[in-house]
Amino acid sequence: MARHLITSALPYINGIKHLGNMVGSMLPADVYARYLRQRGHDVLYICATDEHGTPAELAAKEAGLPVDVFCAQAHDAQKAIYDGFELSFDHFGRSSSAENRDVTQHFARRLHANGFIEERAIRQVYSLADERFLPDRYIVGTCPHCGYDKARGDQCENCTRVLDPTDLIEPRSAISGSTALEVRETKHLFLLQSKLAGEVEAWIDANSADWPTLASSIARKWLTEGLKDRAITRDLDWGVPVPADTWPELAAEGKVFYVWFDAPIEYIGSTKEWADAAGDGETRDWNSWWYEADSGENAVRYTQFMAKDNVPFHTVMFPATQLGTREPWKRVDYVKAFNWLNYYGGKFSTSQRRGIFTDAALELLPADYWRYFLMANAPESDDTSFTWELFASSVNKDLADTLGNFVNRVLSFSRKRFGDEVPAGAAAGEAEAKLGEQIAALLAEYESHMDTLQFRKGAQALRALWSAGNSYLEEKAPWMEIKTDPEGAALTLRTAMNLIHLYAIISEPFIPGSAKAMRGAFTLPSDDAPWVGAEEARALASVPAGTPFTVPPVLFAKITDEDLASYVERFGGDPDQAA
Repeated sequence: MARHLITSALPYINGIKHLGNMVGSMLPADVYARYLRQRGHDVLYICATDEHGTPAELAAKEAGLPVDVFCAQAHDAQKAIYDGFELSFDHFGRSSSAENRDVTQHFARRLHANGFIEERAIRQVYSLADERFLPDRYIVGTCPHCGYDKARGDQCENCTRVLDPTDLIEPRSAISGSTALEVRETKHLFLLQSKLAGEVEAWIDANSADWPTLASSIARKWLTEGLKDRAITRDLDWGVPVPADTWPELAAEGKVFYVWFDAPIEYIGSTKEWADAAGDGETRDWNSWWYEADSGENAVRYTQFMAKDNVPFHTVMFPATQLGTREPWKRVDYVKAFNWLNYYGGKFSTSQRRGIFTDAALELLPADYWRYFLMANAPESDDTSFTWELFASSVNKDLADTLGNFVNRVLSFSRKRFGDEVPAGAAAGEAEAKLGEQIAALLAEYESHMDTLQFRKGAQALRALWSAGNSYLEEKAPWMEIKTDPEGAALTLRTAMNLIHLYAIISEPFIPGSAKAMRGAFTLPSDDAPWVGAEEARALASVPAGTPFTVPPVLFAKITDEDLASYVERFGGDPDQAA
């Protein structure tokens, strides 16, 4: 058994997230965490809302709420949706927590003591209309690289290039829209990444060999372009304050740390929140997951999940921050990066409300429909495009026909002809032995893809396992077999029921709700097996004859043409572009 630390990129607090956010970080992290737990590993899956920075202040202003009240409400709203998607966080924290404040300030003090933070006078954009310095995201304009006219002062959402506010063409205040801007001198703290560049490069060289090409190429691109010293403080009312014991002047001015400095540290802060939330009589050691966690029998393997725009900060800036403390903080072992999930060829966008958002998705259909589709079409090697037509086809063919129909017709037919207990029938024969070997081989393939975090291939292998049951059922045809060989038909149905139970176990990472319903169909005296071994898969005998069973409600309802038309009408789409 190994110890696995899993984190997914923190969702911003400013609004409900779209399906692109879900498939780019939190959902694959959950699928992997569930799989590892089933395989017997010690797993800690940590996430949190990213609550600091300009997006929080602007969203609170738009909502007419104090920023702390807005963030508390938004955190609860997001958490409710992630619960609806059955994301199995061990803790879903908040970057505005006291724990994150303390850890972030500790990091800053250590970096300063080691000569990696420097106070510098810089020239920054000041808004005459708003009477304040404008942090990067408070400035919008046209990107000089791609021409996108809503680029932010820190990064262009369209081309993902990192920007400085002064790079923008025709900049304006995101607060008032005023173009009456001028540049004034102010002081800020800088993380001296240039002094850490060699150490970061050496660390990436030593650790990124098995990362996906997407992650390693983005990290190396940043290294090739050279690590620049970056300001890590901002003039905001909301954020982790600069500690007065180290920088009294800046603290008096109300400086706070830049969100991209404290947000990755929140992985540690949220783990401390998890430890602090332990109940009476329970002790949780957060240090063992993060501090000196690279050696010994309690060594931790750390896997991060994120979309490609987050890769530079997690593979370069955060490791530089950790290295600069000169403390043994756990650094990431494997970075699972994802491309974009697009919507009919255009980008999902939280800020522009384009695409399917997670709250609307759950209003339409249960979580498992979305979980399976998103993972079966995860944008791992390339950008992928969501279309309603592709979604309906995947749900109808894979979930409704291949899995759901198999479960329903096997259990319904057996109950009709043999009653409410698993029938005994004949001993397993050649067809069952052949099926067992096929299932064991497909299960090994499935495990291999899941072990290597290849989720699309994992979904394909899972679908092949489901299809094997249908092929067996069509070959044996118990509805015909029962006319001449009732004992043979009973064997076929008993074998198929064992397949259903096996499917319930191995499908749990992808479709946990449906897996629970399948497993719950059988009244077994003891049914706590977390996974299916190769020999058990070959035997197909975990549900013995005489086991009471029930027929669960239809697992997956088909999406009709009328449903499809209503979805396209509500959310938009172009049937002529259907995949």
